[in-house]
Amino acid sequence: MRWPVRVALMIPLMMPAVTVHAVDRGQFGDVPDHIRKWFKDARSPEGVPCCDVSDGYRTEYDVRGGIYWVPIDGVWREVPEKAVIRTGGNPTGGAVVWYMTYQGRLMITCFVPADGS
Repeated sequence: MRWPVRVALMIPLMMPAVTVHAVDRGQFGDVPDHIRKWFKDARSPEGVPCCDVSDGYRTEYDVRGGIYWVPIDGVWREVPEKAVIRTGGNPTGGAVVWYMTYQGRLMITCFVPADGS
């Protein structure tokens, strides 16, 4: 089977894993419009949407040897370079990480440091 067909068949399987975290029960109603727009427009350097305000998690971070690390569920994890967003600033005032679990593996899809650079 050719790889484009395999990818096309995998996308429907991945969508439930991506949308599991996207739960808005009204807890984000007080988010200003410009920050809500920033979350909706956030894209990884590869152009993949980070998702939405309910998918991003405020986080602390560390830089080790020029590589970002974030704690997720009490474990410090390396942020892949392909997930680091260095454009568009960061209006939240704190670092934000987007991640998901797919087939039992945690994947960091996007990360913006506190200063957005």
